[in-house]
Amino acid sequence: MTEVYAIVIFLFVLFLLLGTGVWVGLALMGVAWVGMELFTTRPVGDTMITTIWASSSSWTLTALPLFIWMGEILYRTRLSEDMFKGLAPWLARLPGGLVHTNIVGCTVFAAVSGSSAATLSTVGKMSIPELRARDYPEKMVIGTLAGAATLGLMIPPSLALIVYGVTVNESITKLFFAGVFPGLILALMFMAYVAIVSTTSSDWNPKVETGMSFVEKVANSRFLAPVFVLITVVIGSMYLGYATATEAAAIGVLGALVLALFQGSLTVSSFRDSLMGAMRTSAMIALILAGAAFLKLSMGFTGLPRALADGIGALELTRFQLLMALLVFYIILGMFLDGISSVVLTMAVVEPMVREAGIDLIWFGIFVVVVVEMAQITPPIGFNLFVLQGMTDHEMGYIAKAALPMFLIMVLMVFVLIWFPGIATWLPENLRQNPGG
Repeated sequence: MTEVYAIVIFLFVLFLLLGTGVWVGLALMGVAWVGMELFTTRPVGDTMITTIWASSSSWTLTALPLFIWMGEILYRTRLSEDMFKGLAPWLARLPGGLVHTNIVGCTVFAAVSGSSAATLSTVGKMSIPELRARDYPEKMVIGTLAGAATLGLMIPPSLALIVYGVTVNESITKLFFAGVFPGLILALMFMAYVAIVSTTSSDWNPKVETGMSFVEKVANSRFLAPVFVLITVVIGSMYLGYATATEAAAIGVLGALVLALFQGSLTVSSFRDSLMGAMRTSAMIALILAGAAFLKLSMGFTGLPRALADGIGALELTRFQLLMALLVFYIILGMFLDGISSVVLTMAVVEPMVREAGIDLIWFGIFVVVVVEMAQITPPIGFNLFVLQGMTDHEMGYIAKAALPMFLIMVLMVFVLIWFPGIATWLPENLRQNPGG
């Protein structure tokens, strides 16, 4: 019965604080504080300070601000314009035409950003005017952009995977490589949907691109070379075991600075803006993680996570039934919280359940990220929907309807992961490790 009281109190305090507009990180600390006061006799202040310091001084966590800074630097370059010039000649003749530049462009930028919002803003500011000028269906332009931008949460370096890895104490490098194949497969599923709609819809009548010779296409591909070199160096250094995730992030920052310098985009102003942007985002995530660490400790003292795990075990749910329950749970939660907040808020309770069911935590990290990707395009709080609303001036309902097919494709991707778990586990299992891990 104590566990029931604890659940009611935790939920009441959490929703009270979130409903009054308190920052998520501070709301988590507030819930943890109440739990410590009511259910333990330990000095709350000392415990909170020790826990927050321990969670904030993690060496693994240093990869987070570095990857964020790399994305912020590239966000201020001409990367989106160059990507469109390089990709358009190769994609124009595919079924669906230049709409594929939304998906491929987001996939490429996701591999150097890690942020869904940065991916959406960078690719969208270039592709939306270009695709509108060529009379591509507006809903398809907006929908594919909303869906493909979520790949920033999946394809390494993913901020969501870093947060998940720190929360459950798993290898960031292995999580990164677990996200490679699922991210690429999800991008191909988006492209397949575009191809099917383009060949079956009567509304699909864009202006046809004039053909380019093979030599001209290759010449235009020079615009893609810098970013592909950066991706290869960052990801390759981790796969070959030459660098940890943190070291690869530092390499990425140096590479992004060099790229911005050669493009002429690196000024004192852009450098300062990128640094401040990275600082704001990093501080926000660090505060959430600190609050989550304190909440996890507080809930541990109540015995709530273990009691819930035992209760779920007593129901004798199959692995599939448990995953379906978690799928619905995270979709509902994603209607009100962003992806990273959803992960850190729930892992204290969900992690014991998952371990009890014998589910691989690396695989589960990819499962969770696919589901929280949906939160980015789920009203009323879907962050990608707000970004697109500002970029296109469409109503939220219009954008949500345009993104619905992408949401359904992500649901399908969840089942693909369940049916073929090796998609997520093969690469990290065959990852070369350096002596330092």
